Amino acid sequence: MIHASCSKAVQVCLLLLMVGRLQGRVTAPEHLKAQVGESFALTCIVVRERGESLRQVRWLDVKNQTLLTYQPGNRDSVSGQQHVELTVSPKDTSVITIQRVSFRDEGCYTCIFDVHPSGSKQGQTCITVTSQVSVDRNKTAVSGKKASLSCSYGLPEKVQQITWRHTSALGVSTEVASFAKQSDPMIEPPYQGRVWLSASLSDSQLTIQPVAIQDEGCYTCLYSTHPEGPKSSTVCLSTYVLPKPQVSYKTTSPGVIEANCTSVSRPPAEIVWNVEGDNRTMGSPVTTQLPQGDGTTLVISTLTVQSGLLKDVSVKCLVHHKGLESPIAVSMNTKIGTALTILISVTTVAALLVLSLCFCLWKCFLRKEAD
Repeated sequence: MIHASCSKAVQVCLLLLMVGRLQGRVTAPEHLKAQVGESFALTCIVVRERGESLRQVRWLDVKNQTLLTYQPGNRDSVSGQQHVELTVSPKDTSVITIQRVSFRDEGCYTCIFDVHPSGSKQGQTCITVTSQVSVDRNKTAVSGKKASLSCSYGLPEKVQQITWRHTSALGVSTEVASFAKQSDPMIEPPYQGRVWLSASLSDSQLTIQPVAIQDEGCYTCLYSTHPEGPKSSTVCLSTYVLPKPQVSYKTTSPGVIEANCTSVSRPPAEIVWNVEGDNRTMGSPVTTQLPQGDGTTLVISTLTVQSGLLKDVSVKCLVHHKGLESPIAVSMNTKIGTALTILISVTTVAALLVLSLCFCLWKCFLRKEAD
């Protein structure tokens, strides 16, 4: 509605500047552009001579059929098609608003002023219906999973072909897929088997599965339209590789242990240490980042602690990553190992006792048979 009001105001202002030199004529913009799906106002102004009176106003649509008619000053006289409304306007000015403009509204409209006694006076305005390409917000995808990119254009009747192109971070642009009227979607050879394109000239969806690191970059969907020419928009895709952290430790000197937490991911993960209620660490952790050849980064966090600490409290490595809803915790608590050793020992002793009991019973059974 705001767009329609602004459009109406601009039209009225322009026409009022012209009417002073156009006595006895109807003025109207020759050509206007209307955005599909929005409301749009059409304006005509008649300049009457002295003594003339305006009896009726008629609007004809693109097929020269009656769009709307009314008698000035009589709101009850308004009649016309449902998607058109009469808008309040100054004297000798007629403004109508087309609700939710569509492709069928494109064409020329005629306004006719029935003036007494000089007769009918008319003007004409032609509108072109246009649309913008809309796309998803920038997206992220996990390597090995599925990613879907979408864009839409509100005037499929004008679309001849849709083309998707990929531009890498290095600026290299390649064609990925395309779809044209009366044909099947075409996938370029490097992407065949893991890329699919929907068969639509309006809502286009590009699906990649499985996503690889090299799929990261920006994707442009280009609508080839007639007669307006190319329309395009771009969405960018970020590819994540989730971390799978590992923890190890070794004794570097008597009473001192060096613990290492490692993680390979994209983008680099953030590693922090959680030492349960104790302060027997020997300095702050040292973090090292090593870029890998496949686009991932190896992050190593090293923590030096007193050896007795691992037997008393829980020590955990916490890995934070943009692709994770919550951090991954990996424990290196040696109390678990001690408990496991005790469990094995108890189980072994119990097994030996059972075997001894079975042996004794067997001996007793043999003696009874001998007697």
